[in-house]
Parts: sequence; structure tokens; C-alpha cells
Amino acid sequence: MNERISIEEIIRLYKIDYSFLNQLIDSELLHPETENSIQYIIYEELPHLERFANWHYDLDVNLPGIEIIHQLLNQLEELKNENRRLLHNMPKFENWEDAEF
Repeated sequence: MNERISIEEIIRLYKIDYSFLNQLIDSELLHPETENSIQYIIYEELPHLERFANWHYDLDVNLPGIEIIHQLLNQLEELKNENRRLLHNMPKFENWEDAEF
């Protein structure tokens, strides 16, 4: 079982609006678990929640903006991983003139 924290506790600790948290859940940026009619967020998602809350409250970014920024950062991470994979699999040449293209 993953470690988790209840939505009520998140609202109290992070001092965020319930409606904002619900918007994040409705847009599938957060994925709560429900047990005995209590919703929980797993600890692994807390860094995302903190980032979204910072963007929203500190930078005044609305939900569509948060969704776009999140998607672009995910794409950037995927491109970095693909670049690392390609560089790792690329043959090593002593001299680029020896390479066959």
C-alpha cells in the first residue's frame, strides 16, 4: 500500500482551496484514491501538487495554464530521456571522418 494523505489534511497543511484541489483532480492532474468515502493523495504526487499550487497561488497561473505547463514539462523530460538513450547507443568514433552516414 502506498503512503498517502487525506484531502482534508492536504487542505489544512498546504492552505489551498478545496475547489482548486477538485479542479486538479477533475483535470486528472492528480489521481486520488478513495477508501471509506475519504479521498487520499499518494505521497508520490505531492511534489506535483506543490508545483501546481505554487504556479497557481504565487504566479497566478489558471488551470488551463497549469495543464499546458505540466504537459510541456513532461514532453521536455521525455525528449531529454530519448536524447540520453540515443547518445548512449551512439557508436563512439575517434574521428568524425571515420563515421559512415
